[in-house]
Amino acid sequence: MIQLLFSLLAAEAALVVVLLFRTPARRLVLLAVDRSKRGRGPVMVRTVAATMLVVLGSSGYSIAKIRRREGEFAQLTPTDQVLASRHLLEASLMGYSLFLGLVIDRLHHYIRELRTMKKNMEAVTKQSRVLEEAKLGGAEEIQGYQKKIDSLKEQVQLLKHQSLAKAEELKTAETNALALRKQSEGLLTEYERLIAENEELRKKLQKVEHCLSNSDSKKNT
Repeated sequence: MIQLLFSLLAAEAALVVVLLFRTPARRLVLLAVDRSKRGRGPVMVRTVAATMLVVLGSSGYSIAKIRRREGEFAQLTPTDQVLASRHLLEASLMGYSLFLGLVIDRLHHYIRELRTMKKNMEAVTKQSRVLEEAKLGGAEEIQGYQKKIDSLKEQVQLLKHQSLAKAEELKTAETNALALRKQSEGLLTEYERLIAENEELRKKLQKVEHCLSNSDSKKNT
């Protein structure tokens, strides 16, 4: 029993040392522990731990019984001393074995948690890198659109200047047309006046000619 407990304790101590350091052997140990936690493995481990606890309690009870006997007889016999030492050694080995088993279980759990967190961190880092690249690409695209917008703004300003120049030219042309219209109206009025004067002069000329023709006819008669 003691040799078996020593072997178990040595194996557990070796597993703890392997799990503490990052070596190729740790992966094998993790795989072995993973397989032991699948199927009926947890039930077997709990059964063994419960058995060891029962044996540990029995050893403690035996040690307490021997100590009471020492109080009654004031001295232990060599056989009782050997039994007490044996039970104490067995109890110590089983206690250490249970403690190392708990340490192995927690180390395995934390290593798995650490690996999961590391994978999540890598995924988050990769996603953030992709987002940064997309952000940079979006910024470049926005800069291209901004350049196009600036170019369109310049074209709009140029068209505004051209439209203002055309409006000025149109205003000048309208002013000139208005002046020409007034001038043409004045010329038309003057033309009508001249026509009226010409008509009056022609009528007067006709009267004079008529008078002259009458006077000539009287002279001839």
